[in-house]
Amino acid sequence: MSDASAPVEMTNKSVTKGVRLLRELAAQPRSGATVTTLAKATGISRPTAFRLLHSFEVSGFVDRVGNNYILGWELARLGRYADPHAGLVARAQPLLEELAEKFNEQVTLSVPDLQDGLEVVAEATGSHVVGIVQHNMVGLHYPLHASSTGKVLLAEMPVEKVVALLPKELESFASRTITDRATLLRELDEVREQGFAVIDNELEEELLSLSRPLRDSSGTLVAVLTVNGPRYRFSRAQIPEALQQMQTIVDRLIEVFWQDSAAE
Repeated sequence: MSDASAPVEMTNKSVTKGVRLLRELAAQPRSGATVTTLAKATGISRPTAFRLLHSFEVSGFVDRVGNNYILGWELARLGRYADPHAGLVARAQPLLEELAEKFNEQVTLSVPDLQDGLEVVAEATGSHVVGIVQHNMVGLHYPLHASSTGKVLLAEMPVEKVVALLPKELESFASRTITDRATLLRELDEVREQGFAVIDNELEEELLSLSRPLRDSSGTLVAVLTVNGPRYRFSRAQIPEALQQMQTIVDRLIEVFWQDSAAE
């Protein structure tokens, strides 16, 4: 039996609880959080959380500043050796291909980068070869205000950060690009409320793009799932069905990314 196919019963519960603590700690402010705060947020008893955090502290995976815990130097050191996307893409690719086959259009998965942007890390395409959708998108970045992935990311940010990040007059890419920041801010309110973003003739003429966020157990945005297609094939009439199918894939992606934690 391979490690990837090991049953849930073989997972170590202490390890999965420790992983939950580290993820929650990463979602806290840089000043860190107390053991009480972390225990409550993760649903782990305070004594167990304290023992796990102490073990992490001894190994350098967390540090303690006063009463607060922060992510540690050893975790940062090991992180420099990891490919941030390889494992994620391997798990996601079959599901992206399933969704692409369902709509016979292009599907992408993007992740936030360190410059307040998004990078496409995986894609799958249907059998259509005629259309305006670009292929081989992995590694590309797109303007935040004119892409559905970008709107999802902007909707995660405080309004003050969006205002600081974007000028009042935004660059136009197609006939319906939103070029007024105030108008964009109103649309971002809708994205937050409805849980998805759409562009229609905003990045390229006749391109319709639909994006849904993917979050970890702490609610942090970790990726964006997107379906792209030319409007003569992928129309607004298909949005309700597409959203439903995309949510199913999002739920399954969460399951395969964090199956051990979800089983705990």
